[in-house]
Amino acid sequence: MATIAFIGLGNMGGPMAANLVKAGHDVIGFDLVSALMDEAKANGVRVADSASRAVKDANVVITMLPAGKHVVSVWTDIVPSADGALMIDCSTIDVDSARQAHALAGKASLLSIDAPVSGGVGGARGATLTFMAGGEDKAFAAAKPILEAMGKKIVHCGDAGAGQAAKICNNMILGISMIAVGEAFALAEKLGLSHQALFDVASTSSGQCWSLTSYCPVPGPVPTSPANNDYKPGFASALMLKDLTLAQEAANSVGAVTPLGQHAQEIYKTFEAAGNGGVDFSGIIRHIRALADNRGVR
Repeated sequence: MATIAFIGLGNMGGPMAANLVKAGHDVIGFDLVSALMDEAKANGVRVADSASRAVKDANVVITMLPAGKHVVSVWTDIVPSADGALMIDCSTIDVDSARQAHALAGKASLLSIDAPVSGGVGGARGATLTFMAGGEDKAFAAAKPILEAMGKKIVHCGDAGAGQAAKICNNMILGISMIAVGEAFALAEKLGLSHQALFDVASTSSGQCWSLTSYCPVPGPVPTSPANNDYKPGFASALMLKDLTLAQEAANSVGAVTPLGQHAQEIYKTFEAAGNGGVDFSGIIRHIRALADNRGVR
């Protein structure tokens, strides 16, 4: 079993660290929020008083942080103390920052991977996350057994930054498809078609997609979807906006054209600006209904 330093014990990192403990690993955690440290300690994580202290005796280091600037800053701080450790970043960040983090590890002769996740808080708690990994073959092989304690599907996507590239492309699809599903249900409501009838048809025909069958944005057809819990996340709209923004920044940097991705970003930006950043991203159907109500029926 490994000694693992886990930096960032929030909604995702906390449950992930707890699952590493359940798998028999010795986990040393650190977060700037003391309440998160207390919760992690209750779940069997040994806590440290700084990130550098956490990594000192670790042979694996995992970070789960809000943005690329945080990852680069923390890795700059901890890499000198991470003697011989495998470096794993599970944050969702821009590709350039991921590659900067890899470069920091490489200068210290440390193996590293970027391994963002899909599956939300439920996946973090249930150890059913999907990991999208970027990095050298040797680094991926070393990281895979660690990641398997936190997820059910581990995919090596390519070299440094490839995991982040896969994540933002995937979540651009997700954001677009959730808006499409929301529009379809909003239209069905206006046409007098029941939620269940539309679900029964679309979930078994050409409209089938994950946003419909796993995260249906209306109550009833999928009992585990956030729509049945007043759209409590789940995966918050603010995080979806973050990922759609990362996708647009990446598209602009390489000259790609993603008109639906851009429009999805604009829609979620408006939704968040109205105070809905903490609402599950499937709650975008509320915004779609409001657009029709404000415009009136043509």
